[in-house]
Amino acid sequence: LPICYLTGSAWKDYQETGSVCGIALPPGLVESDRLPEPIFTPATKAPAGEHDMNISIEEMGRRIGQTNAELLQDLSLMIYDRASRHVDGQDMILADTKFEFGLTAHGVMLADEALTPDSSRYWWKSSYQPGGPQISFDKQFVRDYLVDSHWNKQAPAPTLPDEVVARTQEKYLEAFRRITGHMSLR
Repeated sequence: LPICYLTGSAWKDYQETGSVCGIALPPGLVESDRLPEPIFTPATKAPAGEHDMNISIEEMGRRIGQTNAELLQDLSLMIYDRASRHVDGQDMILADTKFEFGLTAHGVMLADEALTPDSSRYWWKSSYQPGGPQISFDKQFVRDYLVDSHWNKQAPAPTLPDEVVARTQEKYLEAFRRITGHMSLR
């Protein structure tokens, strides 16, 4: 998971430890601060219904081998850099993103969708202001609703109200338009 802005679980980790995935960060950062440079923050893939767990690059190396860990770090940061530069011209910030890779007989493969509002946190560049949450084009709107509903995170998940579904769809379509430059899905 490449991140360049201190938000989400990285913000929570920083508040508790001053670091993210074992990477020490400067003191005094506030929520949504831009980091000096993007960092690679690996996580485990948890079984369905459980949360992924952040781990250090050293732990990742122990689990999949140092060469594979370094390759995934390099690939992740390269893809993040290209995508971040692309959306910068669309009045957007790519705060962080998640990639899922798999290992096949042919080598490392990107194993899931990438750079969508489901796996990435996009913000308006023109309204960016460190010190709190940002206007975003991701599923944070749904997460916030679920937190406010006091859902215990056990199956089954609550049914989302039509308003939450419609607002989420609007956010995703706006992200699509800005990222791709296309005004419609056709």
